[in-house]
Amino acid sequence: MNSQNTPVHIKLWHREFWQLAIANLLLSMSVYMFIPVLPVWLMQEENFSLMETGLSMGVFAFGLYLLGPFVSFLVQHYRRNKVCLWAILLLIGCEGTLWYIDTLKGEFVEFWIIMLQRFLLGALFGFAQMVLASTLVIDTCESFQRTEANHSASWFGRFALSLGPLTGLVTMQIWGFNMVIMVVMGLAFLALLLIRMVVFPFRAPEDHVHVFSCDRFLLDHGSVLFLNLLLITIAIGLCIGQMETMEEFGMMMIGFLLALLAQRFMFRDAELKSEVVTGLILLSAALLINMTQHTSVACYISSTFIGMSTGIIGTRFLLFLIKLSRHCQRGTSQSSFMLSWETGLALGVGLTYVFADVLPHHTNIIALALTVVALLMYHTYTHSWFLRHKNR
Repeated sequence: MNSQNTPVHIKLWHREFWQLAIANLLLSMSVYMFIPVLPVWLMQEENFSLMETGLSMGVFAFGLYLLGPFVSFLVQHYRRNKVCLWAILLLIGCEGTLWYIDTLKGEFVEFWIIMLQRFLLGALFGFAQMVLASTLVIDTCESFQRTEANHSASWFGRFALSLGPLTGLVTMQIWGFNMVIMVVMGLAFLALLLIRMVVFPFRAPEDHVHVFSCDRFLLDHGSVLFLNLLLITIAIGLCIGQMETMEEFGMMMIGFLLALLAQRFMFRDAELKSEVVTGLILLSAALLINMTQHTSVACYISSTFIGMSTGIIGTRFLLFLIKLSRHCQRGTSQSSFMLSWETGLALGVGLTYVFADVLPHHTNIIALALTVVALLMYHTYTHSWFLRHKNR
């Protein structure tokens, strides 16, 4: 049977790994907190239209690619942990510009300023994630533990997809948007402190490294997996963009926990294709429930299914990209996964507001169509393509 399972090494979970995993959680939360609250602030306080709000949320996806080509050069010429720390420090400053804008009561911010802020936030977040997930996490573990390290650290970032918006909604409801920005900056600063406390061995700078490179940025032969995952995450982003209550994100978190249990027990010895197919079926079911049922119970079930499908699909595609990578390309595969994942989510959230403006009441139909296309692509082509090209 063509199955695979990620082993568990207790020795992996030492203090340094815990610190980096929690730093990943906090850093991701600081960005994901904006998903449900920033659009509300833009429309209610800054008088943005639905189209302008959608473009502001979606431009984050394009910023992710701005600094990626320079990652390899920077981490091999300077202390890699300090490169990450500087990126997070600049990210905190970028988030803080919203606090300054919010204090200008009575003045509407220009559309291009928010677009620029979101673009730069995406650039700094993507850069920090590439260094943290594809380099620093790997540096803290033995070679035989690295697949599990990538798998486990990515789960902390995935939990942030529910914990971040949930924290944002709670903070917004009690204290307002100004405090949301303070919490966002505080979480990023805590992530910075956790990384700062980890001791990394000195590595001599390497010579003859190109300033512009796809190393640690994009896996040159992973485009099929990248595109398939992108279709899925756009659909997931369209679902998340429509979530407005704390209960929905809480049930999504329960879905993540169920996905973890399913991977450990249900899919432990299952056929390799079953995980992604099951995840896409769950996502389709969630969308059908949203289209046909409008009760609170149906909403909670749908949110749980979205969490389960996101957890199952995300884990499997990450492992696919790792196994597709060649020697010394593990970090590149991790960055490619992150880019496809974050690009799809940001585009999906942004398109939620664009579709609400130009195609009202059709968002779930479009998300379902993307899910069906992704399922057909995976079943008929992607899976067999991966089996022919994997290297591990």
